[in-house]
Amino acid sequence: MPLVTTKEMFERSMKEHFAIGAFNVNNMEIIQGIVRAAKEENSPVILQVSASARKYAGHNYLMKMVEAAVDEANIPIAIHLDHGPDFETCKECIDGGFTSVMIDGSKYGFEENVALTKKVVDYAHARGVVVEAELGKLAGIEDDVNVSSSDAKFTDPEQAEEFVKRTGCDSLAIAIGTSHGAYKFKGEANLRFDILLKIKEKLQNTPIVLHGASTVIPELVTMCNQYGGNIPGAKGVPDEMLKKAGQLGVSKINVDTDLRLAMTGAIRKVFAENPSEFDPRKYLNPAREAIKETVQHKIRDVFCSSNKA
Repeated sequence: MPLVTTKEMFERSMKEHFAIGAFNVNNMEIIQGIVRAAKEENSPVILQVSASARKYAGHNYLMKMVEAAVDEANIPIAIHLDHGPDFETCKECIDGGFTSVMIDGSKYGFEENVALTKKVVDYAHARGVVVEAELGKLAGIEDDVNVSSSDAKFTDPEQAEEFVKRTGCDSLAIAIGTSHGAYKFKGEANLRFDILLKIKEKLQNTPIVLHGASTVIPELVTMCNQYGGNIPGAKGVPDEMLKKAGQLGVSKINVDTDLRLAMTGAIRKVFAENPSEFDPRKYLNPAREAIKETVQHKIRDVFCSSNKA
């Protein structure tokens, strides 16, 4: 099965009220862990690449590894640009084989965001590629995204309706209380499901996306800290909230931090228990397995996309 866009998987997710995991990739082991988990769960999956991941691994290397995964898995897989910072980056990814791109104009004012998004949409649609846009501002730090809590802003449902009509974007990332990174909440976790429902009421046929939606799985944080890490007070979005978001109409939920924690915890454990180990295969294989287990948990227990391929 060749790479696909997100169009058909999102259509089904909206009809059947489940979400699709979009997992950030940086290297071979992460790609293998994600895709093998999705294959075992018979789930569609989105592999997403940030601008910094492209700089780290190289566009061509990432594409060839994704192509190998597609050949192996025989499930619907989309490759998506996460937080495209400008038109040029989106164009490079569209021309370079991506099936979906995100243009993140949320740092601009409304009119400038509309104009930039429309420019990307026009270029992408002419080439069969779908576009995700963002309205509202999520707090947090992750890769090239750095927004203080004082600058965060919930998505306005009225603006969301106008934005989608004027830009023609295929899906919309909204801000309802999630945030990037491992430190999402100082107190109790809280998502504005009332805003989500208002947006879905106005955009019934538009897939909705949640960024900054890692659970920051406590067991993975504990493992990292147990074996020499220093990640105090990390807190994410509880699984039950993410599951509810999918049931209420969110079609795509992004996961990055949980993968980083799984990989780092597994590697730290090997180094702590076997200080003489220096064969990369001996610590990257457990890391790949930890990512696979984490993704399977998300697909099966949180996003409910098992057997939806």
